[in-house]
Amino acid sequence: MDILRHSYQYGTSLLGSSSRSVPYNAYLFGGDISRSLSPLLHGILFRSVGASWECHLSQTTEKSKFLETITASNTIGSSITMPNKITFGRLLDDLTDEARTIGATNTTFVRLDPTGKRRYIGTNTDCIGVRDAILQQHPNALASAAGKPAMVVGGGGAARSAIYAIGKWFSPSEIYITNRLESEVDDIVNHFNTAMPDVKLRYIPDVATAHKLPDPSIIVGTIPDYPPSQPGELLSWQICEAILAKAERGLLVDMCYMPVPETRLVNAAKNAGWEVILGTEVLARVCVAQQILWLECESNEEGVKQAVAAIAP
Repeated sequence: MDILRHSYQYGTSLLGSSSRSVPYNAYLFGGDISRSLSPLLHGILFRSVGASWECHLSQTTEKSKFLETITASNTIGSSITMPNKITFGRLLDDLTDEARTIGATNTTFVRLDPTGKRRYIGTNTDCIGVRDAILQQHPNALASAAGKPAMVVGGGGAARSAIYAIGKWFSPSEIYITNRLESEVDDIVNHFNTAMPDVKLRYIPDVATAHKLPDPSIIVGTIPDYPPSQPGELLSWQICEAILAKAERGLLVDMCYMPVPETRLVNAAKNAGWEVILGTEVLARVCVAQQILWLECESNEEGVKQAVAAIAP
């Protein structure tokens, strides 16, 4: 997916020949982001292409503050995290197909309408982060995963991004979902039955069902990293253990990276003999996609390597 070329459907470029020397700002908006790695990553990526831009944290859920900040003349774009991915997306001038299909926005960028007026566009680069993190380690995964089941752990916004990524690019036979609440899965299934009707979703209700299902080739974890305690959490974890113990090992991607990238799910997958991709790698690829939209150029691979190395465990 050429996200830069596609972005010009929403307007023309804001940038000029000297824009990289202009002190533009990007922001991360979220409810609890004090330990976010995004400013570090974006700082490295900006410097790698000679841009004197900065990324700042804005710990807020206030719509007015969000609008005031992104519409400032020196704001080039923003990243949006929980719990703002749905509410803030509704405030923008337009949404890309990815954001509409997933039902959540994690990135904004600026384009100009025919009169030169700024338009604020929302998209979702979480799905690109999942895709590109997999393809960096497994360039043949688009072919090798095709026609095989996949699985997503969780029922929130990140789970929707993972379902979109796997369903759109990896051509699974179906996608299993395990989650602490069946009602959240029902919402997801109803949403994607309309948004992506060609993607088959299957809720795993119990461990016995997990044992009977064909082995998934890719698993994407999207849940916070804390020990399961409630009945639904315990059941979902037992289902994960059952799937990981199946005969054919595959690839597990965990989008979670806090408080540490070596999450409980990652360690369980490693112990079971699965290959793993850490959440820090996904985050780095999300930031790269955001930078392509903001800087309007392809990424500097040396800068990407530096960014990944800076947050490696």
